[in-house]
Amino acid sequence: QNPNPTHTHTHIATMLRNTTFLSTLLLFLSSSTTLCSARKKARIKSGTKYDAHSPVHVLVNKVGPFNNPSETYKYYSYPFCKDHHADDETLEKFDRKGGEGHKLHLGEKMTGHRLESSPYEVNFQTDIDFRRLCKKTLKQAELAKFRDAILQQYFFEFYVEDLPMWGYFGEVADDNLFDHSQQQVYLFPHLHFKLGYNKKNQIVSTSVFTQSSFKIDISDESVDELEVEFSYSVEFIKTEIQWRHRFSKYVDSKFYAHKSEVHWLSIFNSILLVLLLMSFLILILMRVLKQDFVRYMGGMSEDLEADLQGDDRDPLLAEENAAAIMEEETGWKLLHGDVFRCPSYPSLFAAIIGVGTQLIACSVLVLGMALCGIVSTTYRGQILSATVISYNLTGFVAGYVTAQVYALLTVTLQTKSTVSGSMSWMAPLVNAILLYTVPVGAVFAYVNTVAITGGSTAAMPISAIFTVLALSVFVGVPSTLLGNIIGRYNFRNGSLSKPMPTRTNKIPRQIPPIVWWKGPVVQILVGGCLPFSAIYIELHYIFASLWGHAIYTLFGILMLSLLLLLVVVSFISVALLYFQLQNEHHEWWWRSVFVGGSTGFFLYGYCFLYFFHRSEMAGFLQGSFFFGYMLCLSYGLSLMLCSMSWFSCFVFVKYIYGRIKSD
Repeated sequence: QNPNPTHTHTHIATMLRNTTFLSTLLLFLSSSTTLCSARKKARIKSGTKYDAHSPVHVLVNKVGPFNNPSETYKYYSYPFCKDHHADDETLEKFDRKGGEGHKLHLGEKMTGHRLESSPYEVNFQTDIDFRRLCKKTLKQAELAKFRDAILQQYFFEFYVEDLPMWGYFGEVADDNLFDHSQQQVYLFPHLHFKLGYNKKNQIVSTSVFTQSSFKIDISDESVDELEVEFSYSVEFIKTEIQWRHRFSKYVDSKFYAHKSEVHWLSIFNSILLVLLLMSFLILILMRVLKQDFVRYMGGMSEDLEADLQGDDRDPLLAEENAAAIMEEETGWKLLHGDVFRCPSYPSLFAAIIGVGTQLIACSVLVLGMALCGIVSTTYRGQILSATVISYNLTGFVAGYVTAQVYALLTVTLQTKSTVSGSMSWMAPLVNAILLYTVPVGAVFAYVNTVAITGGSTAAMPISAIFTVLALSVFVGVPSTLLGNIIGRYNFRNGSLSKPMPTRTNKIPRQIPPIVWWKGPVVQILVGGCLPFSAIYIELHYIFASLWGHAIYTLFGILMLSLLLLLVVVSFISVALLYFQLQNEHHEWWWRSVFVGGSTGFFLYGYCFLYFFHRSEMAGFLQGSFFFGYMLCLSYGLSLMLCSMSWFSCFVFVKYIYGRIKSD
């Protein structure tokens, strides 16, 4: 019987009412955090057209070891000058204060940015040869803190409008790896700002230089205190750079252009090799399938008959070949009554396919926006915030696909008129909502706790956490629910509701024993290794951008790599499925999922190689961030390829069993 629509709507209303309290609480907390941050200064608008001698604000952001990009701290966690002291010569007073927070976007908060004001007095087109910032008497503990930071190659990050600039705390003259006591550690107390402006009086380039001529030796650990004079100088230069091209210097250089050419050649080489492999695979597979179709349908094509007769037309040889073809049925044909048997755990299975499809849609959407210039990596955290928003919006895809696949498993394959039980559709819906968000949330909770314990700016502030939770509750959950409802009601008119090509037997067929190298473990390893080899070259550049200071801009190559990966997974999964069916093993549903998803395990294995042998990252905090978030990315990639592998295998199974005659 069909479910009562009144009951269905009642359950939907109950689910919405259950989330009312949480939604109201999140809205209240988000509003509270917004009010609490209202005292922060407004953002410095980029593209401002300055008048002569008008103030230019230099913002400080964060500091940290160069080799550990996730281990960052607030700039004023080190004893830098927060006040601008009066100049002794001119007795001029300065009012700018350091350490006042500025408002940030969601992506900036998520990527550890903490913009604060600085006391540097910079005015447009006003050069400064030398100006004292302040004099500070550094205690022994403060000197030790600076000394350790310089030994770990700490850098600082400043901003003018939205243009970043970087510099080091100091330098080590004698880099003795075995005895740090012999190293000469120097602090750079003087900074030289070089700012470029165009014809419209817009700042289009920024640089900061540390002056070694002003360096101070802080190597002596026995010094109780040391007076240090911090100073700065400013230089304005006129340039022809247009405002929309102000980020060009961060991504364009002779070295980068050379690397880009090699990058394109490498990726095209991988594409050609994979296409060649796939072509051979298609030819061989289609040849074998052609022979199988002829054998199982009780006839032979003219070409096959000519091949079997041979060039010499030997009657005895032709008779033996024909008898071999027309022999008793073996192989995948014997499984026509079992291949469409419903797999175990259908609600979890449907959720995996739905969430994997959602992640594919989200990836294509974000890469498409990057290619069109809607989002850019040159803006702080824009890619990350776009990904969070896109994931919640594409929840509709997860709900729709989950409902369709679950109905296929529980209605079409089990030849029922409807899903048994009015609440059975809730299980796949809840699985689809929680399947990816709960593991990612657990990893985030651990990593954020580590960052908070270490006092790092990488810890996401409470306002950003509530914003992400609000997006999930108000956007992600409703979109998934809406997609699930539409998917259920559209199932009757879709192709998945039609009967399968063959009927399923009541008693499952016994699976014959096979040798180990034909078993599931070997197939899963092969199914993950080949697709991973297709993206191996691209991984180095992606990792250098995610876990380094490089700016990734080759989104065209990244889109090609994603499409190439999906194609390779599809063909490899189909080929391995055919070999499995030939071994008379009909339980292909979950294996097709594992074969595609195993690429994620290879990706996570590559993470260990990259961390310990191809990067200079170290430390518990950086390791927690790297392995924690790469686990989330690897898990997401596995879900994507799980869904792609299953879709390809399902189409293949329907095709081959729709072409044969079964009793």
